[in-house]
Amino acid sequence: MQIWLIRHAQPEWVRDELNVDNPPLTQLGFNQADLLGQRLRDEQFTEVCISPLQRTQQTAQPFLSASGANSVTHDWLAEIQSPIWHGTPADRAIEAYRAERQKSSIHRWSGLDGGESVSDFVNRINVGCSYFLESRGVVRAPGDLPVWNTNDNFNEDAKIALFAHAGTNSVTLCHLLGLAPTPWEWERFVIGHASVSIVQSFALGDGITFGVSRLSDQEHLPMEMRTH
Repeated sequence: MQIWLIRHAQPEWVRDELNVDNPPLTQLGFNQADLLGQRLRDEQFTEVCISPLQRTQQTAQPFLSASGANSVTHDWLAEIQSPIWHGTPADRAIEAYRAERQKSSIHRWSGLDGGESVSDFVNRINVGCSYFLESRGVVRAPGDLPVWNTNDNFNEDAKIALFAHAGTNSVTLCHLLGLAPTPWEWERFVIGHASVSIVQSFALGDGITFGVSRLSDQEHLPMEMRTH
């Protein structure tokens, strides 16, 4: 089983010096999405799953148009919910993130005031990913090691594309690899805009586990178009 974790292209978080909630892509972001679509168009995915947020939907569209693939929107793939800042000065978000980085490590689990806590976000992604895998015949085995049991629903040849976000993809990577979560997953895995990360299952004597074969691949983008 291959799981392709695809991050959205560059979003327009600020317009006319005001914050934008659930932003669309910038013009650069649309250009990144076009090149990503060209990179992916010949890939034969068994499933294409997309976060409901606008930036991921717009990122996936060039690929869907070029390939004719069908897609399904999955709410669990959505990024951590930020505070409602829409229409407020951009400095408000900048100061909030600056204050967040100055917190002691343990206090970063609470996240930004008025937004989804990091602990709730990590739990949401872990639960969503677990249910997603279980419905495809992959169930976490008891014990401390990241071993997964499979049943008759498991398709070892499955190739699944998940169009999502830096946080979602980072937490999903940790979940699949059996890494303990931290409240700074966005910094632990630096995942670029319109990038591709690939997780591959491999067999053990008592089940399967997962390994990373590609992380934040942006080779389809010219250097001057690579952003984070």
